[in-house]
Amino acid sequence: MQTEKKDIRALTKEQLRDFFVSNGDKAFRGNQVYEWLWQKRAHTFEDMTNISKETRAMLEANFVINHIKVDTMQRSEDGTVKNAVRLHDDLIVESVLIPTETRTTACVSSQVGCSLDCEFCATARLKRMRNLQPDEIYDQVAAIDNESRLYYDRPLSNIVFMGMGEPLMNYPNVMKAIEKITSPEGLGMSPKRITVSTSGVSKMIKKMADDEVKFKLAVSLHSAIEEIRNEIMPFTKSFPLPELREALEYWYKKTKSKVTYEYVVWKGINDDKKSIDALVKFCKYVPCKVNLIEYNPIDDGMFQQASNEAIENYITALEKNNIVVKVRRSRGKDIDAACGQLANKS
Repeated sequence: MQTEKKDIRALTKEQLRDFFVSNGDKAFRGNQVYEWLWQKRAHTFEDMTNISKETRAMLEANFVINHIKVDTMQRSEDGTVKNAVRLHDDLIVESVLIPTETRTTACVSSQVGCSLDCEFCATARLKRMRNLQPDEIYDQVAAIDNESRLYYDRPLSNIVFMGMGEPLMNYPNVMKAIEKITSPEGLGMSPKRITVSTSGVSKMIKKMADDEVKFKLAVSLHSAIEEIRNEIMPFTKSFPLPELREALEYWYKKTKSKVTYEYVVWKGINDDKKSIDALVKFCKYVPCKVNLIEYNPIDDGMFQQASNEAIENYITALEKNNIVVKVRRSRGKDIDAACGQLANKS
């Protein structure tokens, strides 16, 4: 029975060097292949033009490159680009390119589907099929970098892990992907231009702090009142607000990095004074900023965009307490709604 070939990108540079030595070649050949795989973003072994045909045939016989394929791409009138990304096993995830005048941001997925159960999120209706591998996350970023150069004549400037899935539930692979993205042997991006967004997995926030990560942290908060938060994000019963607060205080003590709270205001759910006061109080625990997000309704159900007056009430209260607040308008409204709140990030 034929064994399934291993994805060559699962190998470290040292393992690649060892492979070539054990096959009677020079160790530096591993360096060449590694550069083709990551920095030069080769999709096939045939792309590796400075390597002999015999060596390429040997690689073909032993390995595969499970590269993603952008299955469909939609461009919005506002410049937003949404990719439906097909993986090697035919599963689909989404990634989005969000342009502004000064930067282009990649919004990437970390899981196929999601294991959490946020009531307002389209992705939560898809069961989690599997975690994405580091190379699959990397490929999303590389594809959007290519699109940024093609459509906007500039390289990708920022990355947000706000697509499908909960990044901290796929922590090892997300960390490996970020390591490749920030490495000079990969995309060479600064970790300070990367934001990982979590729904509030407290113990993993502490682990990130212990690991001394250099990227930024965002928390999808949406309510600082436990009952409301539990209703709209039922899984948060396992991560109550006092525990989240403690984890964020630990994060700031260790990293000295501000937290960003992602916060959607919905009509009749969290658009009242009690909710505003609770958010203001929660914001005082650690240095932070708040992104108020315009909601993209996924149906005609209970979640509807709040009034402009409610948004203004939030802004007034937050600014009065010297808390930085920005309103994120929905992007790409004329193309299919992106997974969850993906299209809202910019």
